[in-house]
Amino acid sequence: MPARKAVVRSPIGLHARPAAAFVRAVTRTGFAVRISKAGRPAVDARSLLEVMTEDFDCGCEVELSIQADLVPAGSGPSDADQALDGLCALLDSQAG
Repeated sequence: MPARKAVVRSPIGLHARPAAAFVRAVTRTGFAVRISKAGRPAVDARSLLEVMTEDFDCGCEVELSIQADLVPAGSGPSDADQALDGLCALLDSQAG
């Protein structure tokens, strides 16, 4: 299962608009992405409600992972890696 660590840079964390933008980007990848922070179980990153209720604050380190058993047909490991890299870049670019 591919995974990446990232830091939430949005000043308000993953709440409201930053969370909505993140969830839209996750949905566009077509992958079943999960997001978690230390000490908490992973949640479905395609769900705005789940993302917003997890309290991913500014500066919070998160782990993004893709469920290997839910990879879309025709997608390979490099596609999953690219999707995670793009999502990490999005979290990093929301600094302001």
